[in-house]
Amino acid sequence: MSFASGARGEIARRALTSESDVRAACYGLACFAKHFDTRGLVIQTEQEETALYAQQCFACCGIQGQIRCREHASGPVYEFKIDQAGPVAQMHALFGTTGAEPSLQIDPALIRTPRSVSAYVGAAFLCCGTVTDPQKGYHLEFTTPRTNLARDFEALLAEHEFGPRRSRRKGVNVIYLKACAHIQALLVFMGAGQAAGLMGTQQAVKSVRNRVNRSINCETANLGKTVRANASAIKALRYLQQQGALDTLPEPLRQTAVKRLEYPELSLAALCEKMEPRPSKSGLAHRLKRLEELSADLRTRREGGRPAS
Repeated sequence: MSFASGARGEIARRALTSESDVRAACYGLACFAKHFDTRGLVIQTEQEETALYAQQCFACCGIQGQIRCREHASGPVYEFKIDQAGPVAQMHALFGTTGAEPSLQIDPALIRTPRSVSAYVGAAFLCCGTVTDPQKGYHLEFTTPRTNLARDFEALLAEHEFGPRRSRRKGVNVIYLKACAHIQALLVFMGAGQAAGLMGTQQAVKSVRNRVNRSINCETANLGKTVRANASAIKALRYLQQQGALDTLPEPLRQTAVKRLEYPELSLAALCEKMEPRPSKSGLAHRLKRLEELSADLRTRREGGRPAS
């Protein structure tokens, strides 16, 4: 089961206790249904739970509808339909509509309380909502072809501080959320608390993983710098050793060369621990730089050139 399907299942299993909440849920189902007009209502969904939820909500309001299952190449599609004259008239009477309205907009009188708004928004999500798996990203959206409804719905979500945005995609209005905190809050508001909790867990895991990756990348980069610096120093010191020049160096430089050749893999800090008296890290770095310069000067002289001024 996908993350979005799990969230819808939670919402469809939520118990609505008051008459006003059930009516608000029915109103949300109607507003975001595939069809809602004088002919009645049609909701299409790939989840049987959603179709059963719609049937139960309308039945609680005394309105009967039927569920049909149609087989498609992608799998079964469930259709909840109210198309008989009597139930259609009851449905429009419940919402104070006729079905012939030129533009569908949200009637505030039908969603007066936070609980009824929650039922309305949850029902809308069942009809036309989806949410991305938090392992892949953060995105929750509702879609509707009805422009005025989309504007009202965006305003409704904004009023409850969920930070919605609105755009159009292929002629369809999209109301969407991008912030993880807003998506979590909306999932809880709609009744999908487990999905919100899973999102929080995934966010924490992703945060830890990102910190670990940043730390590893930083350590890898530092290790690369150390390896390159050590390789340059070892090459210079071996040349001095091959030319018999190490024994002619001042004791601090000679000791540094001997220890670096003995422990080529150590960092500067670790190499300092091997020396007596112990130099500072910056002092040791200065010695190694001086040894590289001496090696370069010796190579230049031996090859018949002159040191660079």
